[in-house]
Amino acid sequence: MKWFGAGQAAGSVFTDGFADGNAALRQWPCFYMGKGLLYMPYMGHMGKRGRICRQCSMVWQDVFDIYLEGNEMEGMQLKSQEMRKLAPELDPLRIGTGWKPEDLEKPQVMIESTFGDSHPGSGHLDVLVEEVRKGIEQSGGHGARYFCTDICDGESQGTDGINFSLASREMITNMIEIHANATPFDAGVYLASCDKGMPANLMGLARVDIPAVVVPGGTMNAGPEMLTLEQLGMYSAKFQRGEIDEEKLNWAKCNACPSCGACSFIGTASTMQIMAEALGLALPGSALMPATSPDLLDYARQAGEQAVKLATMPGMRPSDIVTEASFENAILVHAAISGSTNCLLHIPAIAHEFGIEITGDTFDRLHRGARYLLNIRPAGKWPAECFYYAGGVPAIMEEIKSHLHLDVMTVTGKTLGENLEELKKNGFYERCEKWLEDFNKRYGVKVARRDIILPYDNPIGTDGSIAILKGNLAPEGAVIKHTACPKEMFKAVLRARPFDSEEECLDAVLKHKVQKGDAVFIRYEGPKGSGMPEMFYTSEAISSDKELGRSIALITDGRFSGASTGPVIGHCSPEAVDGGPIALVEEGDLIEIDVMERKLNIVGIHGEEKTPEEVAQILAQRRENWKPRKPKYQKGVLRLFSEHAASPMKGAYLDY
Repeated sequence: MKWFGAGQAAGSVFTDGFADGNAALRQWPCFYMGKGLLYMPYMGHMGKRGRICRQCSMVWQDVFDIYLEGNEMEGMQLKSQEMRKLAPELDPLRIGTGWKPEDLEKPQVMIESTFGDSHPGSGHLDVLVEEVRKGIEQSGGHGARYFCTDICDGESQGTDGINFSLASREMITNMIEIHANATPFDAGVYLASCDKGMPANLMGLARVDIPAVVVPGGTMNAGPEMLTLEQLGMYSAKFQRGEIDEEKLNWAKCNACPSCGACSFIGTASTMQIMAEALGLALPGSALMPATSPDLLDYARQAGEQAVKLATMPGMRPSDIVTEASFENAILVHAAISGSTNCLLHIPAIAHEFGIEITGDTFDRLHRGARYLLNIRPAGKWPAECFYYAGGVPAIMEEIKSHLHLDVMTVTGKTLGENLEELKKNGFYERCEKWLEDFNKRYGVKVARRDIILPYDNPIGTDGSIAILKGNLAPEGAVIKHTACPKEMFKAVLRARPFDSEEECLDAVLKHKVQKGDAVFIRYEGPKGSGMPEMFYTSEAISSDKELGRSIALITDGRFSGASTGPVIGHCSPEAVDGGPIALVEEGDLIEIDVMERKLNIVGIHGEEKTPEEVAQILAQRRENWKPRKPKYQKGVLRLFSEHAASPMKGAYLDY
């Protein structure tokens, strides 16, 4: 093989042959790492006459053939072409599906999405899928569409349907694994928007581990009067109190979700879109854009183009990109945006798929002293579409840049630091500013970028947004979003009021059987207990009560909505089904909460203070009398989930 550099005489020989495998290629990192390399779409051939490598100005002298066989060019061989040789039925079946014969020889990209009529976050993804396909085709690849839709926590809220929510994350992950491994693909593009769909796709792409790009599905627009869905509870409460009529309530219902996309606040869906970019798996600036924005269509096409490039670049699988440092970056971004507590279920589960251990303690360590900067609902003032107008994830990262690992790799083939510098030069922030001007005209306001993402030196808070509490009540930990908790409940000793289901507890709260100074427990609602549903209505009933919201706490082995506010503590581990201390709490026990000291303890029995040794002795006696409950589910997916789910503080993934 002959190479010559720009300005060199034709025929200057740099190397020839590949007798020692990849050793010769290492002399040209741009070639070995795939930067600037053009992959010709016909089978097994690389290079093009006169093509200049942008990385090192090397020129390909001639079209040359490299048949990717044996040990030569290990890592560059396309899996799809290997499988075509092994399975003669593959080509005709794909032709029957609509592939053209010439498509069979191209890099093959799986386009995996949660598209379906399940909810606004997935209903529009087919449009983005088609843009991804265009990008793939334009770059010499071929895209195949695969779908596994997700459910909506909001639509199933308050019913037994919510019990299936967390389990659905595992099932989508499994289906992605099946889709990718049953037939060969060289890369994947993954599209999702919402609570379980996005983390499931991140888990799935890690498990499959072919070159991958994520396309976050964006957020819905705000409605008239800047109405967003999480405000519907306020309208409902006003109607119940007679402050508005039914016509106004129906107006709110009809306008709270005016478009496709994730709910327009920093709930779990928005948080996980942001996490995808913060991990380096989505293109810079693409997370949580307005779902109706033409910019999102551009990003989808670019994702398709980039997937084809990644398919031909060694060392660019998700496992090559995502490291412990990547997860630390994501958690620091989580602190800055005051992200959902459900992220403590998803990030550890995603990390588990990468063989990396991330725990609640990791979150607690990184949140301590972290700057909370984002003024977006539910804790802040503005709807989620403003996140992109203010510069999105890159703008957040610029503010906390001194704390980030800027040398981590991303799906662009560049480091995080390189991406951030490039965005300053390519017009990204100017484009965002124009969209912000349009928003101001639409609503007659004058919001500036600094009103949405506050500067590092003038943060909303300086201790992150979540804390992991531990003690004899939660030896493995429990989580509280202290930025949404009244300061009065940061340090308190309360009387225990235990309930063995959310229905019992909600009934007691609504009938005013819960009093000031109570610690309300909902237990047997963890992953193994009932699938770990959200305690949304109970938490809302408490936080919307001006008196109870500042004088009681809700503690559970279940979880909360990303939009939940108030004195709520979730993921209490070990869970009740496993005989965790939460199962042993009795009426009138004294419960200590100390957010700043990260404590959650039983400090008294039946109203009387006890020493830690006395409490431990009494709990041991109670444990002897405690009997495990019969499993709630005897068949189906929730039986599987209840039998194999890991601890909430480990991510509640299927551990088998």
